[in-house]
Amino acid sequence: MVYITRIEHFNAAHKLYNPAWSKEKNDEVFGKCANENWHGHNFELYVTVKGIPNADTGFVFDAKKLSNIIKENVLEKLDHKNLNEDVDFMKGKLCSIENLVTAIWHQLKQHIPAPVQLHSLKLYETPRIFVEYFGE
Repeated sequence: MVYITRIEHFNAAHKLYNPAWSKEKNDEVFGKCANENWHGHNFELYVTVKGIPNADTGFVFDAKKLSNIIKENVLEKLDHKNLNEDVDFMKGKLCSIENLVTAIWHQLKQHIPAPVQLHSLKLYETPRIFVEYFGE
C-alpha cells in the first residue's frame, strides 16, 4: 500500500459558541474563541489517500485530480467563509476543528474513486494546533 498526501490551504472565520449556554458559560469554556465578532485562521489541510500504484502511470492517484476534488468539494465551500454561517455542511454543528475535520471527511470520501481509499485528514488550525482523522 502506498500513501500520497496533498496539502491545501484555506482561510476562514468562526466562533466557538454553544447556543444552549449563557454568554458567561461560553466565555468560560471557549475564551477568546467565543468572541461575538468571530476570529479567523489560516488552515492547512492534508489529505492522504492510499492504494496500489497503477501499472500504466505509476500513480496511486493523480495529484492534480485529487487537488481538483478537494477544491470543488471543500475549498470552494470553506475558503474566505464564515464556517458557522456560510457552510452548508457545518449547519447545526458546533464549529470546532474536530467537527470541521469530520465534516470535510464526509465531503471528500464520496468523491475518491475506488480502488483508491481516503486514508486520513490532518487539519492545522494554527502551527501548534491540529487534528487528525481516519474516518473512525
